[in-house]
Amino acid sequence: MVTISSPLAPTEERNPRTYDIDRLPTMRILELINSEDATVAGAVAAVLPELAEAVDRTVDALRSGHRLHYFGAGTSGRMAVLDATELRPTYGVEPGHVVAHLAGGTTALTDAVEAAEDDTAAGASAAEPLTGGDIAFGVTASGGTPFVGGALRAARNRGARTLLLSANPGATLAPLADIHIAVDTGPEVVTGSTRMKAGTAQKLVLNALSTAVMIRLGRTYSNLMTDMVASNAKLRVRQVRMLVQATGVPAETCQAALTAADGEAKVALLTLLTRADVDQARKALRAAGGVVHRALRAVG
Repeated sequence: MVTISSPLAPTEERNPRTYDIDRLPTMRILELINSEDATVAGAVAAVLPELAEAVDRTVDALRSGHRLHYFGAGTSGRMAVLDATELRPTYGVEPGHVVAHLAGGTTALTDAVEAAEDDTAAGASAAEPLTGGDIAFGVTASGGTPFVGGALRAARNRGARTLLLSANPGATLAPLADIHIAVDTGPEVVTGSTRMKAGTAQKLVLNALSTAVMIRLGRTYSNLMTDMVASNAKLRVRQVRMLVQATGVPAETCQAALTAADGEAKVALLTLLTRADVDQARKALRAAGGVVHRALRAVG
């Protein structure tokens, strides 16, 4: 027997603005979806203080050698997988430092494994690798996904810090989180279809959190991606272009500096901006924790 819980999560309520959406022409349907989507950025803006605190805790954890673990199911879990996967090529994050755990495993990336979200024990098992100082970040639109609850409870028992991202200010899992980022996106255009506004909000929050963390860890110089992994032709061109943009030096000179630095863009950047040679640049960056601005002060 299915029991309908009360009160409903905001994402499960009916949206009065879209009652007649199934009788509207295509253009009007799209206008309604677009107008609802336009409210998401404002909902995210309202939780920036909590997001900032989450960023600072994550920076402290990664800087201390600990790890960030995401836990989610369905759309929420896929958003987490996407965020974790993109950090290595974009910012050179070492394998295992940011990990996403999706209910149902890799199969659930392309095929819905809906029952997996109800498996509390699987969430707890997924959190077994965590240790004290790690960050466990649950992502769930409803704020009550059992898989995420199992993971957060187990992570907390292991001494990890816990974060929760939901679209429900009254999330039942909130007591398990040190910080609850509750983005109140309200009812969806289609009731309960959390891949829409709630999913968009999750993408915005995860993008903002991981990008801010990478910036704070020194993985950029100004707004340029210094730690990008140049694994294909397009990215190798972008790497040289980044050096040109940062220094104003011709592309040929930047390419030569990059070659001399064995492809290490930060080292090449430092040699181009100062009189340091490759060895001096490497030592300065190591002493500065990889932060270019600090290394520049050291080598003048």
